[in-house]
Order: sequence, then C-alpha cells, then structure tokens
Amino acid sequence: MDHSLLICTADKIHMYILIYVDDILLTGNSTTEINRLLANLHDRFHMRNLGPLSQFLGIQAIKNKDGLILHQQHYAQNIIHRAGMTSSKPVSNPISSKIALKDKSYDPFPDPHLYRHLIGSLQYLTLTRPDIQFAVHQLCQHMHNPLNIHHEALKRLIRYIQGTANTGIPLHKDKLLLRGYVDADWASNNQDRKSIYGYCNFLGTSLISWQVKKQNTVARSSTEAEYRALATEAAEIIWLRSLLEDLHVPQLAPTTVYCDNTSAIALANNPVFHARTKHIEVDCHFIRDCIRSNHIAVHHICTTDQLADVFTKPLTTTRFKELTSKLITVPPSSV
Repeated sequence: MDHSLLICTADKIHMYILIYVDDILLTGNSTTEINRLLANLHDRFHMRNLGPLSQFLGIQAIKNKDGLILHQQHYAQNIIHRAGMTSSKPVSNPISSKIALKDKSYDPFPDPHLYRHLIGSLQYLTLTRPDIQFAVHQLCQHMHNPLNIHHEALKRLIRYIQGTANTGIPLHKDKLLLRGYVDADWASNNQDRKSIYGYCNFLGTSLISWQVKKQNTVARSSTEAEYRALATEAAEIIWLRSLLEDLHVPQLAPTTVYCDNTSAIALANNPVFHARTKHIEVDCHFIRDCIRSNHIAVHHICTTDQLADVFTKPLTTTRFKELTSKLITVPPSSV
C-alpha cells in the first residue's frame, strides 16, 4: 500500500486521494461525491481547486484520445539552462559505449557541487524519463568524487535531453493486466565487479514502474545475477498487485515476468536446494513461494525482445531507439 494514497469506499462509490505535502490529487467514480468531499475540505482547510489534472509535482499531464501523457518538459529545460547548455547540439543516445579520453579526463572536476546539483535534478526527471534512467544511475556512482570524464558524460546526457525535452510516458486506456520484464548485466561494474540489474512493469500497454540498481553483493555467475534480479522484481510485483487490489483492479491470474536467462528461470522453479545455490541468501528464494502461490509466473523471452535491456547497459543508438520507443512517447508540438 502507498502511504500517500488515501482510499474512501462506501457502497459502490470509490474515491482516491493522493497527497504529497500541499499537492493533492482527487479522483473517483462519482462526481457528486467528489464535489461533496471538496466542499467539506474547503470548509476545513484553506485550499484551491485547480480543476482537472494538468500538473502535479512538476509533472505535466496532457489528455489525448488514448488516455494521458505525463512529461516534465519545463523541468528538463530548467536543467539545461542551469547547466549552461541551452545552445548545445542534441545527440541521439544519452550514454556512449565508447569513452573518448582527453589529456585531463581523469583530473577532478573543478565544480563538484554543480555536478551533484545537476545529478540530483536529473534523478527527479527520471520520474517520466525511463530512457535516461541507466545513464543517470551510472553518473550517480561518481557523485562523491566526479572527474572531468564524468562531467563529459553528464554533458552528453544533457545534450540528449536537449533534443528530447518534450518526451513523456503514455498512459493508455487499456486492459489492466500487469506484466514485467527483468534483466541483469553480470559483473558489469569495472571497479567492484558487481552486477547491474533493471526491471520495468506494464499495466496493459502503460509503463508504470521501473528501476536500475547495482546489486549489493558480487554474483559468482550470470545465473545468480539474474536470479537476484528476479527476486527483486518479484517483490515489486507483489507490491503492485497489492496496490491494484486496493484500487479494485485485482490481478486474477499470475503476473507474467519475462526473463532471458533460462538457468535463472529453472532455478526459480526448482524447489530443491543444492551445492551450486547454497551461497545465495535465503531471502532471494522467496520468489519460489511467489510462483507456488500463483502470484507470478516466470517466462523466457528472447534477448532481442527484452525491454529491460535498456536499463542494464549502454546500447547502440539503433537498439536504444528500438527499445525506448516501446517505453516513451513524444507529445504534440503544441506542448
């Protein structure tokens, strides 16, 4: 359950109130009851009714025939302005797989406060920009001691945002069926050899949650890295299923989670512990309970169709555009 979400249910009337500090979203299936609740709130608190949803916490919402588009165009432009890159030339990929070294690439960046300030702002931008999530995650690893090479990577990311500032997430009117994708890049961190994993979850065709994170321990095999990622994704799925239950959208069938590692799938479905898996923490094995209780079902997917691939590693521009086109959209030019 989300602690900032309040639910009011009476007979067949359902109302939902989402509160963050002094910003409130109110919706429900009865306009009469919503207006009555608003009148009661006005009597008790000093507040303004801003009408239909257009902005919440800096996130703009645009209605279209398919549903909504959420974006942070104004916030993205503010980041570009603070970075002093309003006239920069856009690029088509937020992170390069090839590092261009200069004479002073490994010297400390002279303004680490600016680096941290911009990274903190970019972290908030990822609320509607899953396409930059991996790049931001990589840059966050160096906030304590940024070098010139990291600042160059940051400037590339901002140049990408310069050309895609009006990008957002589409929320479609669709069948509310939950599904997820999970992937891990084994031992991809060159400093500590820890793996990076990522997942994304869809409700119908709408992307609703995603994450990129470096695993806490070093995985001894790609199977272990993928299995740990599966366990984390299972925890997210259980939470989402519980939230949807509170929103009166129960998931009657097991939620399908797609993974491209057949060994990890076999390990998740195998109830027998053996020597090759005894070093994996017990808390990861709860995924088996999720499968037995029909909360999730892990299916294999071809690597080329794995959407979570964009959250785990730098990709070629062609591959990057192919995957992100299934996650994000560009609003009309009138935005």
